[in-house]
Amino acid sequence: MSRPDPRRLLSPLRGRLVALVGAVLVAVAACGPATASHDPADRRIHVLATTTVLADLVRNTGGDRVLVDSLVPAGAEPHTFAPRPSDMRKVADADVIVMNGLGLDDWLRPIAAEAKRSDATLVELGVGLDGVTYLTGDTGSGDAPATATSTGPVNPHLWLNVAYAERYVDRIADALVAARPSETDAIRSSAAAYRSTLADLDASIRSRIGALPEDHRRVVSFHDAFPYYAAAYGLDIVGVVVPVPGQEPSASEVAALVDAIRAAGATAIFAEAQFTPKVADQIAAETGATVVATLYNDSLGAAPADSYVGIMQWDTDQVVQALR
Repeated sequence: MSRPDPRRLLSPLRGRLVALVGAVLVAVAACGPATASHDPADRRIHVLATTTVLADLVRNTGGDRVLVDSLVPAGAEPHTFAPRPSDMRKVADADVIVMNGLGLDDWLRPIAAEAKRSDATLVELGVGLDGVTYLTGDTGSGDAPATATSTGPVNPHLWLNVAYAERYVDRIADALVAARPSETDAIRSSAAAYRSTLADLDASIRSRIGALPEDHRRVVSFHDAFPYYAAAYGLDIVGVVVPVPGQEPSASEVAALVDAIRAAGATAIFAEAQFTPKVADQIAAETGATVVATLYNDSLGAAPADSYVGIMQWDTDQVVQALR
């Protein structure tokens, strides 16, 4: 008997939580005037991003013309994030709201609607990007739409291909310019400088992983967050430990993965820092693979992984060291 998909079960629960938060915000608003979460005299563009990774992309794109905050804190998991009443106030105060879309952070939509900011710009960075090959797989809500280049729910982790993150930067810059046309030159200049940094980063990752023997590039990931990274830089992901974030795999799924690892000769299992590696450790004990449980994808971490460039460099360091 098949188990219910927890992404489907989580969606109505998250909806009820959002409705409850909205009711709390309405009650708070009825008690008196709202207090802004930032200084009204601050003339920077106030941007709210769903995750710390997206917030860092905004910060580097806009430079000193933006003031950026994120809803999901560093180290937390956006797939299972539940908003709080204080998050509604952040949405209400923002000039520009940035989300990834594609199911990762669609819990933002009802919050933004409840905040009633008709003048705020909502930007979905991952949806409908030109020049992107969308891959199917892991989603945040289980109901992300397919695109013209996919046959099922789209994997939302586009930014782990640095070339795609550059397209995020372009979309962010366009939104910031639209919000503050008087700052067009400064924003475009900052975005161009950051794009140059990202182009260098992309070339470095390609070079470092490209130097590994091809038969050393077979890996397992904890959940399906790295297909864009693998496709861009030449890794072969032979399986994932956890098909759905927040749900442990069944015994049959573990057995199938163990068989796949042995058949492919995969030598490393990569797990993210925000997840416990217990199941990965068990699989490693059966296969002899090495577990690297310190990667980042949805969230920033402590230095040196405290920026988008930092997590991409850090993750590549771990990959190269494990596969060398």
